[in-house]
Amino acid sequence: MRQHDTLFIGGEWVAPAGTGTIEVISPHTEEIVGRVPEGTAEDMERAVAAAREAFDHGPWPRMTFAERAATIGRLAAIYNERQGEMAALITEEMGSPISFSNLAQAPQPLGMLQYYAELGATFEQEEQRPGLFGPITVRREPVGVVAAVVPWNVPQFVTMTKVAPALLAGCTIVLKPAPETPLDAYLLAEWAAEAGLPAGVLNIVVAGREVSEHLISHSGVDKVAFTGSTAAGRRIGAICGEQLKRVSLELGGKSAAIILDDADLPASMGFLTVAALMNNGQACVAQTRILASRHRYDEVVDAIAGMVNSQPVGDPADPATGIGPLVAKRQQDRVESYIKLGMDEGAKVVVGGLDRPHSRGWYVSPTVFSGVSNDMRIAREEIFGPVLAVIPYEDEADAVRIANDSDYGLAGTVWTADTDHGMDVARQVRTGTYGVNCFMLETNAPFGGYKASGIGRELGPEGLDNYLEYKTIARLG
Repeated sequence: MRQHDTLFIGGEWVAPAGTGTIEVISPHTEEIVGRVPEGTAEDMERAVAAAREAFDHGPWPRMTFAERAATIGRLAAIYNERQGEMAALITEEMGSPISFSNLAQAPQPLGMLQYYAELGATFEQEEQRPGLFGPITVRREPVGVVAAVVPWNVPQFVTMTKVAPALLAGCTIVLKPAPETPLDAYLLAEWAAEAGLPAGVLNIVVAGREVSEHLISHSGVDKVAFTGSTAAGRRIGAICGEQLKRVSLELGGKSAAIILDDADLPASMGFLTVAALMNNGQACVAQTRILASRHRYDEVVDAIAGMVNSQPVGDPADPATGIGPLVAKRQQDRVESYIKLGMDEGAKVVVGGLDRPHSRGWYVSPTVFSGVSNDMRIAREEIFGPVLAVIPYEDEADAVRIANDSDYGLAGTVWTADTDHGMDVARQVRTGTYGVNCFMLETNAPFGGYKASGIGRELGPEGLDNYLEYKTIARLG
């Protein structure tokens, strides 16, 4: 078992103010695999004070972009050497299949570090422009102390969407990991110290909701970066709005995969497996609404059912596993309640249902519903598990209408033999990221959502903008 008795504050491992602990439970075995201190409001005060001191008086914000990029590059090099360790740790703490952890949970955070290190090597702090009466200098400065609050589903991925650009900008950070998945953050802290990150630039305190809100509302925090549920995002947005505090929110999704009549179904299923079922369905970008024309509806339902049935359900540490357990008992209960709800709404269970595939661990049966209308709750609400709803459409215009008929707008895909036509469809769907015959997130392109899926963008140069203030300096003579 991984036992941690300290918090990472001010570049040191310090004793917590309280005596509470958080136990990390394996979703596969239901056994304790780790234990960390539960942070208190006093611990958050110390963490914010350390970040504030490092920002107001330390060297980090006063370095050039290239100097900060060099340190980020050292952290990336350490990450690169030990990414297998990070992948295995995330699988252990939250149940992500090791195949997905090796594909995304560790490599994508590494890619973000590498991207921002490369971007910073040539990034200019000041830009000269002509003005009406003389030259204008546009200066980029760090926004200040950042509170980064991250979820449990892809903990390092989400951490790096915030930490990597914030570091490059010159900000200092208080990172608040989810209580379900704190262990990967401890490993990151070790690597950051080894890379030579100055004291107080990155501080890590694991805590529950009340202490997290203390961090978010703290007057010493200049910006909040949050990923999580839309409900929590509304609360955080309200706090930040009241304080006129900078905020970015990456929230929920209910993404639609439009399968056009000319799509090659066998080929599409290979890619849609990842797009729809990644991370045991615990992904805000998962394509969980499958839109099929009435002309090919039964054929698509059969193909989706075959795809889901082909995924072995079991030990997430087994490379052969396609779908592992959900992160916690409450998540298992939540997903099963939606499966029951879908039955009650009149949808037909084609695959799966309420019979659990394993007696131990927080597993659910991957489930496919047919006969779903877009007004059913299983088609409108984010389930966050391996539950797919196949929805019929009349024609392409109807498919686009259904895709857009959602409170969310985070991701989506279209599957077609004509990629140029697929691009036309992509331009009509109101969502932040989209794929034609694929789905992926690129480190050099913005990621974020429309509507209730959030505010702001992460990744790419747009992600760096989240952590910069722009100052205009005009002069005469």
